[in-house]
Amino acid sequence: MKKVFLLFALPLFSLMIPAKKKIKLFIAGDSTASIKDVKAFPETGWGMPFVHFWDSTVTVVNKAKNGRSTSSFQTEGLWKSIMDEASEGDYVFIQFGHNDEVPTKKTATTPEQFKNNLKKFVTETRERKAVPVLLTSMARRKFDSTGKIIGTHDEYMKITRAVATEEKVVLLDMDVITQQLYQQFGPDNSAFLFMQLKPGEHPNHPQGKDDNTHFNEFGARLVAQLILKEIRTQLPELATRIVNAKE
Repeated sequence: MKKVFLLFALPLFSLMIPAKKKIKLFIAGDSTASIKDVKAFPETGWGMPFVHFWDSTVTVVNKAKNGRSTSSFQTEGLWKSIMDEASEGDYVFIQFGHNDEVPTKKTATTPEQFKNNLKKFVTETRERKAVPVLLTSMARRKFDSTGKIIGTHDEYMKITRAVATEEKVVLLDMDVITQQLYQQFGPDNSAFLFMQLKPGEHPNHPQGKDDNTHFNEFGARLVAQLILKEIRTQLPELATRIVNAKE
């Protein structure tokens, strides 16, 4: 009789365990994260492979767009579109800097503007009871004559780190992490992560490509995996929703 009772009790107990609430994970950022047009392949934003690592309780909403800064992301309504949709328990990953820091670009922001925009993003995300997560920009591939990786946007990444500290926001320091990745590959082999194409090598880029900012499919997948590794360490609740979370 005891065995029969246990057989019936187990299914009943499982019904008492509340199901995980379905959430959305928004990506606000630039071309290193964005979804690419078919004509741009093999260029791939890290947000593209990132969607495949989650269980059915997570919907990734990638709003990142090529060339956007913290300023243009707002003026074009992209930030508002996230805030209109975000709700309690959702996550908003915020990654900017590449286009903010270049003074010759129309999208550029001053260091003060960049800091204020990041703080605004954090505040408004929290007002919707969602969880803000700051990411420093993905490093560019640049080595010195000795084969040591060189940081190319140090000033604006210091600002992102400062905002994370001041606002007590989780920071995924991808500038540091991707520099370490490139260093492991070395000056030559790290090219296999980026849009480095010889003329005639790919029909979408017949003239070839010499791009040390944007990833190819391989590079984007490695970066997505590094972000997931950081999530497992710093965002344990979210990490439970990763497929094979214990691996």
